[in-house]
Amino acid sequence: MRVLVTGGAGFIGSHLIDRLIERGDEVHVADNLSSGRIEFIADNIESGAVIHHNIDLCDLSATIDCMKGIDFVFHLAANADIRLGIAITDTDLKHGTIATYNVLEAMRLCGVKRIAFSSSSVVYGEGAPMPTPENYGPTIPISLYGAAKLAAEGLIGSWVGTFGLQAWVFRFANIIGERGTHGVIFDFIHKLIADPSRLEVLGNGLQEKSYMEVKECVDSILHVIEVTNEPFNLCNLGSDDTISVRRIAEIVVAETGCTDASIEYTGGDRGWAGDIPRAMLAIDRLRGLGCVPTYNSEDAVRHTVRALIEEIGMEE
Repeated sequence: MRVLVTGGAGFIGSHLIDRLIERGDEVHVADNLSSGRIEFIADNIESGAVIHHNIDLCDLSATIDCMKGIDFVFHLAANADIRLGIAITDTDLKHGTIATYNVLEAMRLCGVKRIAFSSSSVVYGEGAPMPTPENYGPTIPISLYGAAKLAAEGLIGSWVGTFGLQAWVFRFANIIGERGTHGVIFDFIHKLIADPSRLEVLGNGLQEKSYMEVKECVDSILHVIEVTNEPFNLCNLGSDDTISVRRIAEIVVAETGCTDASIEYTGGDRGWAGDIPRAMLAIDRLRGLGCVPTYNSEDAVRHTVRALIEEIGMEE
């Protein structure tokens, strides 16, 4: 099968590509490398297993050009920095909503019928029950990133209903693991590299969310696509528990060996405007489809800390 992975040079996208190559797909990647890293897919490009299209999905013409002959689209491209949308308020509009419209329109024009989309738990908004099931509503996101994800879901649903596409929408918990380039664990490690005596934590540290290891996320995506066949398929991806930011800080301090570091909290119940302090997804549907995550949140965090320390190198 010839597949297109948007955002394929990114954290999750590059792991997905590894799996797609393993199963024998012909893989095309659309990524302008604004946040993705070419080194994540460089070996696969050099071997000929991946064809990289260095394009901006906000350019409809370029998106159409790389859509020709594609059988399946994995649309993972998005603004990777949620907080950037606060300072530059059209970031998520452009790289979330408009980019998704262009992907869908290019699919329509090129006759491509199937798409999988990486959405997020943030579409549920604040105050949702924990764990949150897929049928919870109304979905009222409180961040620009969340609004763009929800808008993209709506666009995908409309293309399914109007133009006969088939879609799989995955609402992610916090996905972590090897090759991570942002997020709380990445930030904590870099803060301790800069100053091993002090770790600043945004908020009061009581924020708690569920975390899923990236390879298990990718395997879940591919499994759910294989065993479901509705016109529009929606599935939460996450773990069965949560972990607090305070506990993550303690694990990072211990694993980096910076045991004398003082953990200092900036205060408040959230890290930044639009952050949701507590979130956990119900994964009953995922389990019912035959996927049982092996990592709980703390195991996934500890695994990720160790992997990123090795990748980053504490000698920095």
